[in-house]
Amino acid sequence: MTAKTALKDDDVLLVVDIQNDFCEGGSLAVPGAVEIIPNINRFARRFRHVILTQDWHPPGHLSFASSHAGKRTFETITVSYGPQMLWPDHCVQGTRGAALHPELHVPHAELILRKGYDRAIDSYSAFYENDRATPTGLSGYLRQRRLKRILLAGLAFDYCVRFSAEDAHKDGLAVVVIEDACRSIAAPSRSEAHSSLRQRGIPVIAARDLT
Repeated sequence: MTAKTALKDDDVLLVVDIQNDFCEGGSLAVPGAVEIIPNINRFARRFRHVILTQDWHPPGHLSFASSHAGKRTFETITVSYGPQMLWPDHCVQGTRGAALHPELHVPHAELILRKGYDRAIDSYSAFYENDRATPTGLSGYLRQRRLKRILLAGLAFDYCVRFSAEDAHKDGLAVVVIEDACRSIAAPSRSEAHSSLRQRGIPVIAARDLT
């Protein structure tokens, strides 16, 4: 039996990248993405503190395959900070694709953190950009607010949720991932994410285990 996770006043729910481009019909749609939104809406009401994240890329972002002549989507190239997956153009600032999905309803969210707006660095994690050195400021915000444990939901489990969870753990926060409130891009990367989280001792639970 999975242990129950009791919610506390100093918990924060981090809802990752529930944006049109990552949902059905978007340029980088995650399979089944829309299915998790009602679940997130329901249990988000139980948290005093909620933060939303939003990919917010400028046109011509380094991570776009269209920015590299002769390259295709989902190829990996080497950039100044190491390997970089190339994606379809997505979540471009000010476009409908970058907007939060209209079915997401978390009116008491306290912060919307935008990431990936530096043209030269991608940003999966809500805590650090992909150079693994440039902070977004989220850790400092949480410390100032005295929020000690972060629970994650959203898109995609195998990329932005995974790396946000790992970086939160690295920064000394308690971390829990709510798996049935996430969806993954692909099975192999989902399996890799599970393995990585397990190695770090980060619990992966179901929403029904929240008490």
